[in-house]
Amino acid sequence: MTTSVLRRTLSAAAVAGGTAVLMLAGMQGASAHVSVNPDKTAADSYALLTFGIPHGCDTSGTTKVTITLPQELNDAQPTVNPNWTVEKVTETLAEPRKQADGTSITKRTSKIVYTAKAPLDPHLRDALVLSVKLPDTAGKTLYFPTLQNCVKGQTDWKELPKEGQDPHSLEAPAPSFTVTAAAGHGDHGAAAASGAEAEQAASVSGSSDSGSSAGGADARSWAGLVAGLAGLGLGGAAFFRKKKSA
Repeated sequence: MTTSVLRRTLSAAAVAGGTAVLMLAGMQGASAHVSVNPDKTAADSYALLTFGIPHGCDTSGTTKVTITLPQELNDAQPTVNPNWTVEKVTETLAEPRKQADGTSITKRTSKIVYTAKAPLDPHLRDALVLSVKLPDTAGKTLYFPTLQNCVKGQTDWKELPKEGQDPHSLEAPAPSFTVTAAAGHGDHGAAAASGAEAEQAASVSGSSDSGSSAGGADARSWAGLVAGLAGLGLGGAAFFRKKKSA
């Protein structure tokens, strides 16, 4: 290998290695944030929100996590986690809030507080799950400022991005996601109809296949019977020829 070829090979390897290091650093930075992962984002639907709790404050274990609910949510149902105790904090609304069913509420759940039974090891992660009813406004971004208390120190994940700013560029961004368009009932009906049609088609196809199989079996049976009779006839003829020659 010539010197120039070797130099180009080493340069390419260095670039690839540098890119890998930057990607790994980015992944580690993202995983270090408190994050929220909804199983659904459709407007006016019920969703499970999983909050990923990363390492503690530097090397200090996490002792408490306080999740603040956005004003668009009235309540949240915490999922039991054996590593934590949990409580709901309520607040009185300045004005009654009218609901879709015509009723009004004067209080809402403003925060969910998880307290660790033992400090969460800073080398481990945990997941806290809330069940919520999403608002019926598609395109709305919901922010969940989260205070992470540790044995020593705390991290307040509450920074909100400015217009056009990448949330990942923030040092301590608030966990968030955007509500998407509601699923149309017509789509569900079409899917159900398609499923019924497919099932009916499969049933008809199955019946046709069964009939074809039965017909094939009958044909094979008759063919076997004919072959057996032919063999018997040939055997008998040979027997009589042999007896006559003797």
